[in-house]
Parts: sequence; structure tokens; C-alpha cells
Amino acid sequence: MASRPSLPSVPRAVVGYVRVSTEKQGLSLEAQQARIEAMVAVRGTALGSMIIDTESAKTLERPGMVQLLALIDAKQVDTVIVAKLDRLTRSVRDLADLLERFEARGVALISVSESLDTSSPAGRLVLNIMMSVSQWEREAIGERTRDALRQLKAQGKSTGTPVYGFQRGTDGLVPHAGEQAMLVVLRDCRAAGFSLKATAEALNVAGYTTRAGTPWRMEYVRSLLKTAA
Repeated sequence: MASRPSLPSVPRAVVGYVRVSTEKQGLSLEAQQARIEAMVAVRGTALGSMIIDTESAKTLERPGMVQLLALIDAKQVDTVIVAKLDRLTRSVRDLADLLERFEARGVALISVSESLDTSSPAGRLVLNIMMSVSQWEREAIGERTRDALRQLKAQGKSTGTPVYGFQRGTDGLVPHAGEQAMLVVLRDCRAAGFSLKATAEALNVAGYTTRAGTPWRMEYVRSLLKTAA
């Protein structure tokens, strides 16, 4: 009995994915593409396509992501490269779903900024740890923000310069994302036993500045710990 001829295999491509940044200090589309292209060059592979998404990461139901997942489900993708993990999604739950889908289709995820590559066991382990830490940090920020807003409301702080961690919105004080993230780092440094000077140095190394745009000093840290909600 004659054997059936095997079908020719379709080469699977390396796909770059970029998403517009709505943050003031976020990576531009051009910067994201440059990082992805540099990674492709380092790996010595060819870039099959570059998918550009112009919508927020609130949901996976956005044009670029739908296009990417369609290619993955059709088994036309070998590797997805992003400049930074949050360009793919900001939701830990959505990221977990994406990784499960990628793994089921044999697709590796590479994030340039975080130096992650899920094609290796070590890369998958690091990513799982990062996801857990990210989830904890978001929940901690949310809890502290709610507590601070209740405190500000009880104290009637609705005029003057907003307390650090907040900015004035149309309906009163609203959280300032960058300052809230900085406060998490500050409090975690102090909880870990860092001195005021070491905490200031850690904030500067992480790229944070004061509202005036100056480097952090131990006096500023001491003052902020007394006044921040």
C-alpha cells in the first residue's frame, strides 16, 4: 500500500508586536519597533511582520491583538517579540491566558526590556515570578490608594497643593500613577530596613525624581514619610 505524501510544512514566522503608549514617559511606537528589530538582528532571524496596535490594553479585544492571536491559532507564528511586557497587556490575568495560549501553540514570547524568553525553562520561571510580584504590587497600590482617599476625605483636604501621590482632577483629588508607584518602592525599602539615605539612593537608581524634578535626598524622604497619605 503506497504511503500518503506528506504535506509541505509552512514556515512559522517571528512576529513583532507594538502598542501605542498613553503614558507620558512610555515608549513610542518607533522606539518599540527599533528594540524589536535589534533583538531580531541579535538572534540572527528574520522578522515576519510587525503588528501595530493603537488601542489601550484594557482588553484583549483590540485589532492588533486579535490579528496576532489569529496568526497564532493558525500556527503561523514561532515567536512573538515585544519591547516591553506591558505593551502586550497590563493585566496579570490576561498575560497568564496569553502565555497558556502561546504554550499550547508552541509559541515563545520574548520581551526585550525584561530580558525574558519563554523558550527556556529559566525564562518561564522568571516570568511567573514577575507576574506574581506585579499582581501583589497592583493590589497593594489599590489598597493604599483607597485608604488614602478615605483619609483625605475625612480630613477635608480638597484645596491647596495635593498631597504626594495624588493630583487634582475635575471631581477632586485622584491618584497620580507615577507617584503612587514611587510610594510603593519607598515604603518597601523602609520595610526592608533601608536607611533614609539608602532609600533615597534606591529611588534615584530606579529613575524617580521629586515633584521639582530633582534627585531624592534623605531629607526629602524623611519629610515625605511624614506627610504622604
